[in-house]
Amino acid sequence: MKLGVSLGYWGLGVTPADQLELARTAEQLGYDSVWTAEAYGSDAATVLAWLAAGTSRIKLGAGILQIPARSAAMTAMTAATLDNLSGGRFLLGLGTSGPQVSEGFHGVRFGKQLQRTRDYVAVVRLALAHQKVEFHGETLDLPLPDGPGKALKLTIRPVQQPIPIYLAAMGPKNVALAAEIADGWLPVFFSPEHTAEVRAPLLEGAQRAGRSLEDFRICPTVNVLISDDLESARHAMRPALGLYVGGMGSKEQNFYNRLVASYGFEREAELVQELYLAGRKSEALMALPDELIDAVSIAGPRSRAKEKIRAFRDAGVDTLIVAPMALETPERKEQLRLVAELAHE
Repeated sequence: MKLGVSLGYWGLGVTPADQLELARTAEQLGYDSVWTAEAYGSDAATVLAWLAAGTSRIKLGAGILQIPARSAAMTAMTAATLDNLSGGRFLLGLGTSGPQVSEGFHGVRFGKQLQRTRDYVAVVRLALAHQKVEFHGETLDLPLPDGPGKALKLTIRPVQQPIPIYLAAMGPKNVALAAEIADGWLPVFFSPEHTAEVRAPLLEGAQRAGRSLEDFRICPTVNVLISDDLESARHAMRPALGLYVGGMGSKEQNFYNRLVASYGFEREAELVQELYLAGRKSEALMALPDELIDAVSIAGPRSRAKEKIRAFRDAGVDTLIVAPMALETPERKEQLRLVAELAHE
C-alpha cells in the first residue's frame, strides 16, 4: 500500500510555503503522491503547478477538479499542461461536486450525473490521446451542430500515455461507474469495515467494462491524528466530519450524510444534520459518535493507528491519502512521519 498526502484547500490558514514544505517532507519520506482540492475558493490546478516547481519525484494529484467548473476540453488542456510541467507526474481526479456548488456557483444543472460523468471522461480521454475532439453523446455534443465549430485536437501531448483518471464517487451507481470507466476511485470517509458494501458495485462496473479490479486503484483520503490522548485525537476529527455530515449540502441532498447512514448510523447522522443546519454546530460536532469517528479516521495512540493502517491495506486500498489534522506545519510533518513509520512496520 502506497501513501499519499492531502493538502486540502489552500488559503484556510495554510500558506503556499506551508504546502510546499509538507509536499517536500512527504517526498523525502517516500510518499507516492500529494493531492490538492477545490470547492469555491482556491483551485486545485494552480496549486499543483506551484508544487510541481518545488518537487522532483512525488506524483501530483488533483483531488479533485470539478466537472461543472470546466469544459472537458479545458480539463484535458490543464491535465496535459500539468503533466508536462511536472515531467509526467500528474494524476487527474474528477468529481461532480454537489448541487449547491454546481448550480449556485458554476451555473451548471446537476441532473444526469452518471451520463454527464461518462461523456465528460470520454471527451477528456479523447483529447489527451491527441485525437480530434469529435463526440456526440447525451450531455456533450462536439463540435456543436449547425455552427462554425471545428473538431480540434490538443496542440501539446501529455508526457504520460495515458494520464491516470480517478473518480470521486459516492453511492453504488457512481462507484460502479468509477470501476467501469476510470483507473481509480477516490472515496471519502471510507470505512475498511464496510468494504463488502462497495465490493459489489465495483465488481459490477468492472464486469461492464470487461476488466478485473487487479489494476483498479482505491485511494481514500483519511483524516489522521496519532496521539496518546485518544479523546483529543477524536475531537480533532469532529470539525471536518461534522461539516460534511451536517452541513455539506441541503437536508434533502447531502451525500456524505447518506454515506455514514449506510454504515449503520442513520439516527446519529440525522441528529448531526438537524443540529448543524439549525446553527448549533458545537452540539452537532459532539453528537458524532466515537464509533463513527473510529470507522472513518485514524485517531489515537500508535497501536490503534497501526491496526487501522493494516485494516486499510487489507481492505484493498492501493494508496492511503493522509490528511493530517494537526494545526501547525511542524506537527503536520510529524504526523506524516509517524504514518510512514507505522506503515513500514
